Amino acid sequence: MSTAKETAAALTELGAYVMAALPNDVVSHELRAGELSIRVQRASIVKVLTFLRDDSNCQFTQLSDLCGVDYPDQDERFEIVYHLLSMRQNQRVRIKLTTDEDTPVPSASGVHLCAGWLEREVWDMYGVFFSDHPDLRRILTDYGFDGHPLRKDFPLTGYVEVRYDEGQKRVIYEPVKLTQDFRNFDFLSPWEGIQRVLPGDEKASAPPPAKPAGG
Repeated sequence: MSTAKETAAALTELGAYVMAALPNDVVSHELRAGELSIRVQRASIVKVLTFLRDDSNCQFTQLSDLCGVDYPDQDERFEIVYHLLSMRQNQRVRIKLTTDEDTPVPSASGVHLCAGWLEREVWDMYGVFFSDHPDLRRILTDYGFDGHPLRKDFPLTGYVEVRYDEGQKRVIYEPVKLTQDFRNFDFLSPWEGIQRVLPGDEKASAPPPAKPAGG
């Protein structure tokens, strides 16, 4: 069994190997918390994934996950992250790229078939478009859903609420309504606590029963 130091050395060597093989496609690589991350050019993602899958020193044949991250203060606010596994080499690697709201990312579905479903999820949650995707449509929300729920600027309550209308015999969308009639706010500091007596706490404030004489 290899030690943590040996694993770190092997991953560092792998990062340097990939960068040397694809100097125009790989931006950087780093080892953090014992995990290798390789940052690539957006347009090169298919080329990089194909190399990592087919090269005999890599053999990252399994795409474990593909997800998005939103950094709204950055010019290219979205980071797309690919998690790869090489069962032959017993190694994992993370591939990263960035994009904005308008620039599409080449689809990886031609390299890893499962990417088709994962890219649909990123499109649904973040609104990142994947070019050459065979069937890019929503996968978690309804087809008429407005917006992308995992964007940092998406409102916590959403834009619409969905319900089944018995009169129309169909699902309808309505603007979100927040009913306040049954909500009570004391606006107290959490350090002060609630000042009113809560149901069930009456006994806590009641004086203890008097002891019988001679007890």
